[in-house]
Amino acid sequence: MKQAETLSSQHIQQQILQASQSISSIILGKQQQIQLSLTCLLAGGHLLIEDLPGVGKTTLALTIAKVFGLDFHRIQFTSDLLPADVIGVSIYDSATSGFRFHPGPVFTQVLLADEINRSTPKTQSALLEAMEEGQVTQDGETRHLPEPFFVIATQNPAEQVGTFPLPESQLDRFLMRIEMGYPGQQAERELLTGRDRRQHIQALPTVVDHASLMQMQAQVEKIHVSKQLMDYLLTLIRSSRMSPWFSSGLSPRAGLALQKCAQAWALLQGRDYVMPEDVQQVMPSVAAHRLQPHPEHQDVAIDELVTRLVQQVPV
Repeated sequence: MKQAETLSSQHIQQQILQASQSISSIILGKQQQIQLSLTCLLAGGHLLIEDLPGVGKTTLALTIAKVFGLDFHRIQFTSDLLPADVIGVSIYDSATSGFRFHPGPVFTQVLLADEINRSTPKTQSALLEAMEEGQVTQDGETRHLPEPFFVIATQNPAEQVGTFPLPESQLDRFLMRIEMGYPGQQAERELLTGRDRRQHIQALPTVVDHASLMQMQAQVEKIHVSKQLMDYLLTLIRSSRMSPWFSSGLSPRAGLALQKCAQAWALLQGRDYVMPEDVQQVMPSVAAHRLQPHPEHQDVAIDELVTRLVQQVPV
């Protein structure tokens, strides 16, 4: 029995490596962002990508869906988008003399919420129940979403024209937040001289099937977290609450998110136990969008403050 479990673990690692390599062939020079995105997917959460238009946010979402063979829908969030455009709508059917529900694009496995902060708060909130519960309620009836259900939302910088800041309650629904950043010089040269990235995506094979992905997500729960590691994680959370750098600290839900992301990161590294380095790697992506800098430290980037916090807490 133990031999079968070992072989299964090796198979998972092989598939994770193949998936990462396939995504890296499209998203050039962004290995850290790819690893964090896969961490979020394996942990069963949702991902927020914040950056300037045109740096590969949408391409990353398309590539992940293709490599994992998942159904994919995209919603372009605009100021006139309505909640029914996301969830769906009931239309009267004269043949049955009743209303028939027409599912919206949220009924998919990978949902790209493109430029989510360009829509009004009312439309943004249409995703809250879906992201938290994996279901939507329309006309008093609850409808479950497919599994896995992975939201990748892109967000333009708040200082750009026509944006509506995401409220803290909705930011907290995203397990992780990352930034893509500009590509390196060599990667950008390949982008300019090679084929269009969308053509490359269409040619990609499915590396991980649905059953294997579900097994990977279940495996994350089994990654061992020692008592000493749990003490370190709790110290980080308490330190955020006592730190003068932040207006308020991390919530218990943020602590659970940090633990699960560290477990998923450990699985990506081929281990069945969590190390302090795993927590440190995922901490900025898990914590930065959940924390607000103290007014006295508004001039320092929130990611930098989180990094300082991690460096301050001894292992």
